[in-house]
Amino acid sequence: MARFSGKVALVTGGTSGIGRATAVAFAKEGAQVVVSGRREKEGLAVIEEIKATGGTAIFVQADVAKEADVKRLVEETAAKFGRLDVAFNNAGVESVGPVTEVTEAEYRRVFDINVWGVLASMKYEIPVMLKTGDGTIINTSSVGGHIGMSGVSVYIATKHAVEGITKSTALEYAKQGIRVSAVAPAAIVTEMIDRFVGGEHSEQGKALASMHPVGRMGRGEEVAAAVLYLASDEAKFTTGISLPVDGGFLAQ
Repeated sequence: MARFSGKVALVTGGTSGIGRATAVAFAKEGAQVVVSGRREKEGLAVIEEIKATGGTAIFVQADVAKEADVKRLVEETAAKFGRLDVAFNNAGVESVGPVTEVTEAEYRRVFDINVWGVLASMKYEIPVMLKTGDGTIINTSSVGGHIGMSGVSVYIATKHAVEGITKSTALEYAKQGIRVSAVAPAAIVTEMIDRFVGGEHSEQGKALASMHPVGRMGRGEEVAAAVLYLASDEAKFTTGISLPVDGGFLAQ
């Protein structure tokens, strides 16, 4: 039997990259999937991909930086499927540049999406999960939530915040049947990495790949596998952790 048969899974940042791969993976494992993001065209393409393989999914356009959007997203999920079993709070953006050049506008943009987006999502997801007394939340952190990195101070700060939010929320709701964990990817081949280094096969991309002991960047499907494990009954005794999916990056 599929691991998530009869379950409802919500994926933010689901229009591309890790989010898209995870939404498709949940559907293949039997979940009814709600895909969310800001880009409607790309979101609807994910829905078509899922439906083409016999899965069930809907797209809800939302910007996680806006609380009203997040509230509507969760309300539409509950109205359509009557429950929420798994939430993958994955929406996020990068920020590159030295700390001396950070603007207030850039700081607020990145924190609003990467940090407030996670907080707001959990604020509305948890009450729906509590109605059934069970639920799992996985937040997207980064290896940058465990260490420092030069030239990306704002991004690193947001991921450290996600790590703290994840641990604290896990403790708050552990006795109420809600598990909260995070995944911490290293460099994964996504649109974000394309923007950051100019593509997997650029000189910068090759240099970034070489920083991982396995000698390559990861794939969205490999992060999706970790998310599905954390969301599954196989991980029922697991909460409050941050699981690196990093090709050995943090072991160095």
